[in-house]
Amino acid sequence: MHGAAGWGMGALSSDVAWGGGAPPPRRILIVSDAWHPQVNGVVRTLSTVVQELRTLGDTVEVIGPDRFLSVPMPGYAEIRLALAPARRLRRLVDDFAPEAVHIATEGPLGFAMRALCLKRGWRFTTSFHTRFPEYLHARTRLPTGWSWAVLRRFHEAGSGTFVATPSLARELAGRGFTRVIPWSRGVDLARFHPGAALQGEPGAWEALPRPIFLYAGRVAVEKNIAAFLSLDLPGSKVVVGDGPQRAALMRRFPDVHFAGWRENGALARAYARADVFVFPSRTDTFGLVLLEALACGTPVAALPVTGPLDVIGAAPVGALDEDLREACLRALRLDRMACRAHAEGFSWAACARRFRDSLVPLPGAPAAARA
Repeated sequence: MHGAAGWGMGALSSDVAWGGGAPPPRRILIVSDAWHPQVNGVVRTLSTVVQELRTLGDTVEVIGPDRFLSVPMPGYAEIRLALAPARRLRRLVDDFAPEAVHIATEGPLGFAMRALCLKRGWRFTTSFHTRFPEYLHARTRLPTGWSWAVLRRFHEAGSGTFVATPSLARELAGRGFTRVIPWSRGVDLARFHPGAALQGEPGAWEALPRPIFLYAGRVAVEKNIAAFLSLDLPGSKVVVGDGPQRAALMRRFPDVHFAGWRENGALARAYARADVFVFPSRTDTFGLVLLEALACGTPVAALPVTGPLDVIGAAPVGALDEDLREACLRALRLDRMACRAHAEGFSWAACARRFRDSLVPLPGAPAAARA
């Protein structure tokens, strides 16, 4: 599954998408409800892909909620939702005059861009990053079948839905998604590396008893962090990140060290100085943090679900088990050099090229009548 292998799924090729070998797009529009200043895997993925595409010579425009009047997402104030974005979105799209459109998320901006494309007869692609049905169910108990029906309708209107892993592709196909396209992920091997452990000053948590079991990411109910923090493990547990569940978890688990957000070199140091990276989530569609930890030489303990099954699989760089405690203990015995070598098989450059090749053109779109 590394890079742009395509998983043998008969994915849309650039020749098909661009009419028999036509050149790839040069003016690419990405519309996303997840964008800076948000900090999450979707934003990191899109930001890195945009950088890679620009390096390849493409002109890329990202339209996010930062350009609109917005309100905080209920229960998750860090995420802003654009209010009534249709009119301003249309002006921004027309000013940019795209040659290809990709809708990255299923929020207010995603739905508004989808509606504009359908009205104009524009082809577009989408990507599936987040299991919103499970997230909504965890917060509101809304039946997941309702949410999946909405998502299927949203994505099936496009020319293809990009997904990160084979197991997720199979699941979506089983749920009625008919245009699934493989699009794996990468890792910044220069930023995340074992040598990060030797950089910077030691943090307070690094003096804790060993071994250190680390979680890094959003601190939210859908991440299943309590399942990790409840485990009877030797040494210490550390949580790097922030989110709506942090205060409650700090009260419930006073012996756990909550280090807050870490970015850039500080995040790499946290990975590299931990003994095991623990990934308790059952709902992630990939888990960029898995690759980041492995690139720093840190083995992974996780549940055998989408994401870990695809990134780790049977490789001797992580332990996957429904008994998460057993996985944590087994991961302690794994070779850190093998972890780094495994991560080196994932390239952001290949990820960006796959993204570009799977887009669909908009013949005449720059001159389209303004709807």
